[in-house]
Amino acid sequence: MKSPGLLSLIITILFAGLIIFAGAAEPSGPGDFTSNQFSKSGICSNCHGSSFGEWAGSMHSLADSDFFYNAMLQEYGVAAEAQGLSPEFCSRCHTPIGVVSSEIPPLDGSHLSEVSKEGVQCDFCHVVAESEGIGNAPYILEPGSVKWGNREDAESPSHETEGHEFYDDSAYCGMCHNIYHPVNNLTLAATYTEWEESPYAENGVNCQACHMTPGIVKFEKNPGKAASSGPKREHVYTHHFVGANAFVTGEMGEGRHEKRAIEYLQNAAKLEVNASDSAEPDENVEVEVKITNVGAGHKIPTGVTEEREMWLELTVSDSEGKELYHSGALDSKGGIDPEATVYHTVFADTDGKPTVKVWEAASIFSDNRIGPKESVIEKHSFIMPENASNPISTKAVLHYRSASQVHIDELFGEGTYDVPVIDMATYPEEEEKSSTPGFGMLGAVVALSLGSVFRRIKK
Repeated sequence: MKSPGLLSLIITILFAGLIIFAGAAEPSGPGDFTSNQFSKSGICSNCHGSSFGEWAGSMHSLADSDFFYNAMLQEYGVAAEAQGLSPEFCSRCHTPIGVVSSEIPPLDGSHLSEVSKEGVQCDFCHVVAESEGIGNAPYILEPGSVKWGNREDAESPSHETEGHEFYDDSAYCGMCHNIYHPVNNLTLAATYTEWEESPYAENGVNCQACHMTPGIVKFEKNPGKAASSGPKREHVYTHHFVGANAFVTGEMGEGRHEKRAIEYLQNAAKLEVNASDSAEPDENVEVEVKITNVGAGHKIPTGVTEEREMWLELTVSDSEGKELYHSGALDSKGGIDPEATVYHTVFADTDGKPTVKVWEAASIFSDNRIGPKESVIEKHSFIMPENASNPISTKAVLHYRSASQVHIDELFGEGTYDVPVIDMATYPEEEEKSSTPGFGMLGAVVALSLGSVFRRIKK
């Protein structure tokens, strides 16, 4: 016979478990709110002018209006309807207010309110109370008079404030910056996981330390006021949220964000070349190029990596400028030399064929991207011609493109958009760059203090 005390303990544990289970929060979903429960970002600018000005024109502000995203979204919409996929899958990150307000679907945006069209906007970000995990946007929203941030001592004459350590945590970014297939759960993007498994995470350098400070891929203090009526702070997060998208920002007239994206790209990688400066006729000349990810806390490239292209162009010339070897050039239609190595992810559909339509992805065909602080070595060789003259010179350029020109032409027609090719790194270096990160003692210490981890995340 069980003792009364033991029976009572068992009942208590079971009852407590039922309470916890019943109280488990669910991510905010369609119909939980109406869009008039959220404020337009222009209202926030009255007190937070600097932050608003930084956000305006950023990829967060363009998340719903991005023409490239919308072209792919319409293709997804057709597939979603035919295959029974979730119509909110993409929009949950790109127009979150539109999703929780049931203004999506339809995916053509015809039912979206003005506040929903603002994409990832101020009032959405600052009413995230917690998250139910990483990836596919499992945010829990509490719109209303309370605005959440990373400061316990913040005060406002316009709204209530609540400090939350989650806002200093990379997991906040991980809500949207990991993406899994809505049916087969294949990893489609894993920027957060790439960071989590990196030396940056081990050293306490969070996402915010690179993407919400003035420094280019490194922490740099930004003294000032978070609000016009607030106190002077040693550091205030910036709200540019810059990544590597110089294509969309440039085409949409957001030159400030285009320029910063290029600066980030130009501080992400380093090239080292091992090559002879002379050779005899008919001699096999070998060239080794080491590509190192020195500045990104995730793989390069990252994000929607089935679209991104990073590749090396290598040119070897003799003393008279005659070209002896060339790899990685573009053809007349913007296609990359098929012999060159392109660093990106290739997804395969159920038939094993490569696809850039992530909703068709059933497996990862290949992924040769370069992790944080990691290197790859490309080896090239050619036969020294009879009539070539020494010394010989080698030039290497690491290029980046947000999407292939071929795919953009397929979506919009030839001549509509020219996808810019950004030179990430060159050898020999053409000019001194701003210092690339590492962690630096100051950066590590400040990032550690900013990123004290008390996650209200249930994995």
